[in-house]
Amino acid sequence: MKDMLNKILEKYPEESFLIADGFNEAVIGVDVTTQRLIYSYKKCIEILMRDMDEEESVEYFNFNVEGAYMGEKTPIWHYDNF
Repeated sequence: MKDMLNKILEKYPEESFLIADGFNEAVIGVDVTTQRLIYSYKKCIEILMRDMDEEESVEYFNFNVEGAYMGEKTPIWHYDNF
């Protein structure tokens, strides 16, 4: 079964997406207006927790991932952890 990222890349073959390294499993969709990938915050934290505890994962994500602006294609972080 294909993951969401591969489905999106197949559906929009002419589009260029900014992909967050290591978080392919956390892609949950695409904003069709801006052509930006949408990532699940909860899934990103779960991925990071494979190598660190929850507190470290949240801190790492907030400082190194979420706050990184990479231009107009910067991914959207969907906060689904509430």
